[in-house]
Amino acid sequence: TQLRDDERRRAMRGLLMQPLLYADHPAYRLVKRHVDWLRDWLNSETRWDLRLEADFARLAKTAPEHDDGSRAARPGKRPVDLDFTRRRYALLCLVLAGLERGEMQSTLGRLGKAAMDQSAEPGVVASGLVFELRTQEDRRDLVAVVRLLLNLGVLVRVAGNEDAYIKNESQDVLYDIDRHVLSALLVTRRGPSLVGTLEQPEDTLDQRIGAITARFVADTPEARNRELRQRLTERLLDDPVLYYDELDEDERAYLVNQRHAIVQRIQEATGLIPEMRAEGIAMVDPDGELADQRMPSEGTEGHITLLMAGHLAEHLSQDQAQSWTSLHAAYRGWTEQFGRYWKKAAKEPDAGQSFCREAAERLAGLGLARIEADGVRPLPAIARSRPSPAMRWRRRGSVELARLDD
Repeated sequence: TQLRDDERRRAMRGLLMQPLLYADHPAYRLVKRHVDWLRDWLNSETRWDLRLEADFARLAKTAPEHDDGSRAARPGKRPVDLDFTRRRYALLCLVLAGLERGEMQSTLGRLGKAAMDQSAEPGVVASGLVFELRTQEDRRDLVAVVRLLLNLGVLVRVAGNEDAYIKNESQDVLYDIDRHVLSALLVTRRGPSLVGTLEQPEDTLDQRIGAITARFVADTPEARNRELRQRLTERLLDDPVLYYDELDEDERAYLVNQRHAIVQRIQEATGLIPEMRAEGIAMVDPDGELADQRMPSEGTEGHITLLMAGHLAEHLSQDQAQSWTSLHAAYRGWTEQFGRYWKKAAKEPDAGQSFCREAAERLAGLGLARIEADGVRPLPAIARSRPSPAMRWRRRGSVELARLDD
């Protein structure tokens, strides 16, 4: 029984880490072995479906209704590809539409041309998206999208180099297209073609997304409670921190009454450990595997993020945003104290603005802060980053990093 439960946890964690899980992944055979139990648990506790194929498993996670876009796709290790902007997400949709209509092979240039043609359609033009391939920045956006698709296995590089294409669009790249994987990417409950068009002004983009992901909920107390439980479980699995003040009245009331039962089921299925506070709940991963962002992190950017977290934690009791001016002033102090360990770009005269913004975005993605118009507001979970005598220092490379005791 213990071995069985451990295998199920590893299978579930594998799916949460990589919702598109290929057969060569160590967790795939565990997913295949326990697929019936996984499907039953997901059907009971979430609104997610599990699709098992001979060469991959697909955990179909629908987009959360509350998502503010603070967490971006991360297609590669190169800095230029790290974060997806709204423009890149829109371009991804155009490229996928072109792939759906294409052949078994394509080139980078043809993918770009198809995206340009799609962007010229009236509905896309009305959205304000303009995409051309005249500049390196345009081609860099296209390459970021393609590298995400390479990472997902939709495309397989046959010949060529994307970096060369960025510099010169005549240096094309050839790809095979895995249409089986392509068909598994879209997660909806209704086909987009069954929903209204952008020419209908009464249908906003949010309404259309809601229409293709909506599911029927019977108007009974039992069905409504099931929906609440599933929605809250999804957020506890997906979000770094779930704050009570982010919930509506029904969600908050249900979670307060059922939080112990909900987090116990999650802990048994995933190995995540609940940390319940007055402000909300966090499901903490003791192994640090399920997060696409970590605190603390290594390198100059990680060190600056950690320093900002400590600075914001010290001002948590003020219940107000720390202005950008005060953060930039703090950054200058950190530069004097730690600059000798940082890379050169972080010590430039105007580096504080960009590095502070990036650090704030990392903290926002972890649920530790909220970026506002006039600065950055610390959120309760950032209290764990408050400097204290329990803080230990370690060296990694040439950078000193603080590590907090759990």
